[in-house]
Amino acid sequence: MEITSVSNELVKETAKLQQKKYRDESGEFLLEGNKAVEEWYNNGFGFKHVFVLKEKVSKYSFLGKDLILTTSAVLKKISSTVTEPEIVAVGEKIKFDEKILKSVKKVLLLEGIKDAGNLGTILRSATAFGINAVVLYGDCIDIYNPKCIRSAVGNFGKISIFEMNKIQELDKYFCGFERVATLPRSKNLLRNFEFKTPALIMFGSEADGLSEELINYSTNSVKIEMADSVESLNLSVSCAVVMYEMMN
Repeated sequence: MEITSVSNELVKETAKLQQKKYRDESGEFLLEGNKAVEEWYNNGFGFKHVFVLKEKVSKYSFLGKDLILTTSAVLKKISSTVTEPEIVAVGEKIKFDEKILKSVKKVLLLEGIKDAGNLGTILRSATAFGINAVVLYGDCIDIYNPKCIRSAVGNFGKISIFEMNKIQELDKYFCGFERVATLPRSKNLLRNFEFKTPALIMFGSEADGLSEELINYSTNSVKIEMADSVESLNLSVSCAVVMYEMMN
């Protein structure tokens, strides 16, 4: 199949997936670039549609015969990147199975995270450092935001992600966990901290930090020691540092 017109109905419908409203309505999202598409395929997930630059189609023969051959103009139309990728696919949202939460040992909670790039980077690090699941608590950015998918660099779908909004939901799964709040005023330094499992490590947004609700829900706290001349770290960096320490 070949589509070369940016006015094609499928092209217009696919371009709408750049917006959360249409991702929610359709249950579909965009995978932009070869890394995201190849890893999604290697993880055993399928595609609704795959648009490939005509000149590059032989590179993606492993995806099967149902590729849509297209042009740079069409790829630019359906992609959210400044420079269009050579491949854009439409995937279907994952239904993460909450049964996994009955056996997890290391869980990362992010409260009120709004930056899609940060979230994608954190998911990549969480996968690298052996985190079993991620909980998005409260009002967070959409995990299917194209920037989040790109920032995960092919790691989206490798770790289970759950959205929760109430302490009662957390307590259903994590009442027996050590619940560690990351706080700049904690007296416990990360270099000396011993993580007990199962553990729920909790981070707030860069703007607001952890809410009093989650601080009160915690059973312990920790802070990353740093030079006095630095006020704070980027959230994704902070998460990576703490998750790495949890491996030891």
